[in-house]
Amino acid sequence: MGAGPMKLSLLGSTGSIGTQTLDVMRFHGMRPAALAAGRNIRLLEEQAREFSPSLCCVADEKAGRLLKTALGDTAVTVRYGGESLLEAARFEGCGRVLNALPGLPGLRPTLAALDAGRELLLANKESLTCGGALVTKRAQTPILPVDSEHSAIFQCLQGGRQGIRRLILTASGGAFRGRTREMLRDVTPQMALCHPNWDMGAKVTVDSATLLNKGLELLEAMHLFGLPPEKISVVVHPQSIVHSLVEYTDGAMLAQLGRPDMRIPISYALGYPERMENNDESLDFFSQAKDLTFEKPDADTFICLRLARDAIKDEDSSYPIVLNAANEVLVKLFLDKKIEFLDIQHNIERILAKHNPEYGLGVEGILEIDKGVRREIENDYC
Repeated sequence: MGAGPMKLSLLGSTGSIGTQTLDVMRFHGMRPAALAAGRNIRLLEEQAREFSPSLCCVADEKAGRLLKTALGDTAVTVRYGGESLLEAARFEGCGRVLNALPGLPGLRPTLAALDAGRELLLANKESLTCGGALVTKRAQTPILPVDSEHSAIFQCLQGGRQGIRRLILTASGGAFRGRTREMLRDVTPQMALCHPNWDMGAKVTVDSATLLNKGLELLEAMHLFGLPPEKISVVVHPQSIVHSLVEYTDGAMLAQLGRPDMRIPISYALGYPERMENNDESLDFFSQAKDLTFEKPDADTFICLRLARDAIKDEDSSYPIVLNAANEVLVKLFLDKKIEFLDIQHNIERILAKHNPEYGLGVEGILEIDKGVRREIENDYC
């Protein structure tokens, strides 16, 4: 490939963000120095053969052994097991790490990358929603957000951070925008996965439908930009053209607009501080952006946004860890058709209400609370 290896370690290369990152790199003739994934070795082998990284890491040991055999005819070094993700995060051939791993297992690689002095491009929500204080204290350089909303805010702030009145996160409203609670009683997983604008993984698509995704993004924004929750607002913008805004004390607002395509924020993070060319068409104002509308979130029907705000009232508490763990298990139960859609938010509220918070937790404490919440819900439903 023309440009040779990029000094980037891509964690979560087989997921939605990972594959789109490789789309961008492919277009620019780049190849990552290291790839890491959970267990999808079929796709990881294809990626390794195409991009020829120096290192491939697989969290699942059995899958990793199979990959090592499969790539035996190449020069790619294969490591496997949970610790291999940390090896990928601090790989000496990489100055930058894009963490697109799903779930809380992404926290330790995030910390490993930061401790090794790597520049972090972050698409793993749980690193900040569950370990925000730990992560931000260890970051030696600004964390580059890959999520579209946080990337939009980051881009708007390049003109300066003085005089910020508030940040405004936009939400599409998900698959069920405009429905009443009564209308949500019989919705199916298939219906929840029909997002009107974005092509995302199943879990985040359901989170969009419950508005919990926007609650998690609010937590992320607090840590990324160092602002209290009362200075972060959420507005529903069904067209997903305005990706977020910054309002300044003089009343001026800066917004970042673009097509709903994750390759745009990915390419911005990869190329930062420069912008990389994109081969797709420009936003068409006269068709795609002709009618832009904004609404208040329906907090009575979709209570997860309120639950997220409640979870951050106690600074540095364990409530966000409980929120995240409970939601992850409940979404899976919903997708497996073991609970109803509204059971997700009702159970999150119940579990948060009875939780006795802990404060100032380290990694092991975070993982222990996460495990306890998962065990409790699984005992109830499995």
